[in-house]
Amino acid sequence: MYNPKSLRAVDFIDHQEILDTLDYAAKNKTNKELIRQILDKAKQLKGLNHREASVLLACEIPALNEEIFHLAEQIKKDFYGNRIVLFAPLYLSNYCVNGCVYCPYHLKNKHMPRIKLTQKQIREEVIALQDMGHKRLAIETGEDPVHNPIEYILDSIKTIYSIKHKNGAIRRVNVNIAATTVENYRKLKDAGIGTYILFQETYNRKSYEKLHPTGPKHDYTWHAEAMDRAMLGGIDDVGLGVLFGLESYRYEFAALLMHAEHLEATFGVGPHTISFPRIKKADDIDPSAFDNGIDDDIFSKIIACVRISTPYTGMIVSTRESQACRERIIRYGISQISGASRTSVGGYTQTQRPHDSEQFDVSDQRTLDEVVCWLLKMGYIPSFCTACYRAGRTGDRFMALCKSRQILNCCHPNALMTLKEFLLDYGSFETREVGERVIQEQLQQIENEAVKNATVCYLSKIDAGQRDFHF
Repeated sequence: MYNPKSLRAVDFIDHQEILDTLDYAAKNKTNKELIRQILDKAKQLKGLNHREASVLLACEIPALNEEIFHLAEQIKKDFYGNRIVLFAPLYLSNYCVNGCVYCPYHLKNKHMPRIKLTQKQIREEVIALQDMGHKRLAIETGEDPVHNPIEYILDSIKTIYSIKHKNGAIRRVNVNIAATTVENYRKLKDAGIGTYILFQETYNRKSYEKLHPTGPKHDYTWHAEAMDRAMLGGIDDVGLGVLFGLESYRYEFAALLMHAEHLEATFGVGPHTISFPRIKKADDIDPSAFDNGIDDDIFSKIIACVRISTPYTGMIVSTRESQACRERIIRYGISQISGASRTSVGGYTQTQRPHDSEQFDVSDQRTLDEVVCWLLKMGYIPSFCTACYRAGRTGDRFMALCKSRQILNCCHPNALMTLKEFLLDYGSFETREVGERVIQEQLQQIENEAVKNATVCYLSKIDAGQRDFHF
């Protein structure tokens, strides 16, 4: 029986409840009255449950689908304004003992070179990222208790935070590593990580076990209950995600929202972020071998419906997606994107993009400056802000501010100040020209006069050479 407050994955990701939800959604996909009621509820900005959201996803009425997209766009503006947070992944090691059939890091792949960065090499990679302008990283490793033990991860985090090169500094390290113990999550918390991210890949247990035939990741329950252990270990910002294309997208959508409901019901804090990767070509991986792929239209609707259902959560899309796709889906809910990513171990210090150790093909290969300029020209504020994490606005404290929409009072000026830093330290002439104009326009949108005056003061100090001001 479905029980969102249970600590057992079999209860909070209940297979029969998902099937019943999909049946309910299919039967009501043209039920105008019900869909209208659900949209009216969504306009209250309190979110939707997985059944209500699944009806919207299944909706086949064109006029109501247009309203779904319009509402998602408005909710995104209400909660996140026009800011887009930027980050980059940093791959530390591709050693892995798992047999995941969709990932080129799997143990049986004998022709991929296995690489593990030393602390010196990590320093070089981080300096290369700082020289682009990045302030926020997501570190990634394969699962290998010998090559990638928790001590290696902790040493790497310490190294990353210690590096100050010119005006560069990594101010937030998010961590995407294999499911682990409460004790190890406590160690990650003590190391000062931002968000702990773990994709379930697929919530369908049978599919999951087939796709993960060998290795510790084969254990569905251990993996699905990882966020609970992270919370118990003191990490109150966690990030969910599935790899779309492995299983029916309707199944994954319902289960993903059920997982969010579980975290909210059990810990009082929903996911800090939800990521939306789609399976892509990689070294020995052919996406066409998986028969659950989704096109851009379905992908966009999934994102719009998640935004409506969890208005508080940050939503992430990576450079797996093309510029055209990212330009489309940013409108409907995405609030964080990666830029200038390299998904190979040691890739940032190499002149030419290496392909022999990439985890997946990168569709959007623009420089960070090009991405920033592109966002500015579309009317967005590229943000490198990490203030909430460093000011202790995490977990329930962040959610309370976000759900009341008070977080905009901090995020808007913080975004402008970090953008100013980027323009001065790393921006091209064109990007600086566009960015300075945007900053002046956006200053007028700050309603609180005291905050506006302080922001103007901080911006002038940044112009004079000082760095790292935030509310």
